[in-house]
Amino acid sequence: MARLIGVTLPDDKRIDYALTLLYGIGWNNVVSVLKQSNIDPKRRVKDIKEEEFKKITEVIDKTFKVEGELRESLNDSIKRLREIGSYRGLRHLRGLPVRGQRTKSNARTKRGKRKTVGALRKEAWAKLESGKTGAAAPETEEKAPAK
Repeated sequence: MARLIGVTLPDDKRIDYALTLLYGIGWNNVVSVLKQSNIDPKRRVKDIKEEEFKKITEVIDKTFKVEGELRESLNDSIKRLREIGSYRGLRHLRGLPVRGQRTKSNARTKRGKRKTVGALRKEAWAKLESGKTGAAAPETEEKAPAK
């Protein structure tokens, strides 16, 4: 297994696919990196020599922010938005979508699992207010199972 910029690349994968495992390197970036380092994208990781890995590493270091450096810069920019109190910073702080997406029907990945809030009938509400039942939802005669 080859290691490149702190990431282990699988031996049986093609080099163009394996380079996309690096954070900050996508398909378009892979094409330019492999062209600059003169490596065939169809070759497997196990077939690539150490000198060619050094070429790839040099090209990536010169042209891209990857892995820890990229994550750090993203976190710094989000931290800056929070500190200046911008709208985007507040949305990051509250864990809501930042770029204008709707939240009534979507944004489940940001907001988490749905929590259904049910409506109560008048009788059930009156029982809850009087303190006759505990925290559990009261059952009415219609919901009771038939014998």
